[in-house]
Amino acid sequence: MFTAALILPTGASAHGGDLGELWLSGPAWTSDLRVIVPLYCSAILFLVGTARLWRRAGHGRGVRRWQVVCFWSGWTVLALALLSPLHWLGERLFTAHMVEHELLMVIAAPLLVLARPGSTMLWALPAPWRPYAGGVIRLPVLGTGWRLVRTPFAATLLHGVALWAWHMPGLYDLVLVSALAHWLQHLSFLLSALLFWWALLLGHVRSRGYGASFLYLFLTSLHTGLLGVLLTVSPRLWYPRQVAAAAEWGLSPLEDQQLAGLVMWVPAGLVYAVAALTLAGLWIRRSGLEAARQAHAA
Repeated sequence: MFTAALILPTGASAHGGDLGELWLSGPAWTSDLRVIVPLYCSAILFLVGTARLWRRAGHGRGVRRWQVVCFWSGWTVLALALLSPLHWLGERLFTAHMVEHELLMVIAAPLLVLARPGSTMLWALPAPWRPYAGGVIRLPVLGTGWRLVRTPFAATLLHGVALWAWHMPGLYDLVLVSALAHWLQHLSFLLSALLFWWALLLGHVRSRGYGASFLYLFLTSLHTGLLGVLLTVSPRLWYPRQVAAAAEWGLSPLEDQQLAGLVMWVPAGLVYAVAALTLAGLWIRRSGLEAARQAHAA
């Protein structure tokens, strides 16, 4: 929402309604149970699981404090993107819609991955249920699929396909007229982003150094930046229905599309760049320590 405040013109309050009033308007908040139920169930499971773990192992053990901070930060960003008036505004303003998508994929998703909430949530279940719930991923059908998609290459490819496919005019226009398609778009963005960040931060690359993660982050920043650039410089409207109400917010339809492209191009690109540089630093540090260890052994 802070990004939206920076890029939306001051005329927005005069034409489309006061942005402050939207936050106090009940109808502007999402009431879709397909969003509310899983969001609040995840919060309850993590809260109860954290309390039980810390009661058993001691405060800050089992799940670390920084992981708790990451989870609730990511969960809050996710809730703001999906439940707050930003979602309502995104159905009327392309720029706000893009801000919502980027919050899902480049802010909430990596924070939730770093929190590693799965094992903590298991502790919220009754003790007899935990082995069965934890063993679901090892079922033959799910296990085979997981082995296929958990590599950095596969995760990056799936995330890229989800992003580009939903921005094709035919599918994007369907999102604007179908609540189910809109829900599926957000679900695919979030799940593919969670898989992408997991594969790059916590998968096999963690034990091998982060060289591959740096490469795939760089490639992702290139293709997402390209999509943002194309939206920004295009002289024609890609989704006329999405930008039809832009004038109510002090923008022309083309300006709304250009600002949306800039959101995908610049702020999201900066997140990918910072993440890539951080992982490159960890990779170099690990390589240096390994070289020093080998030299010492020699």
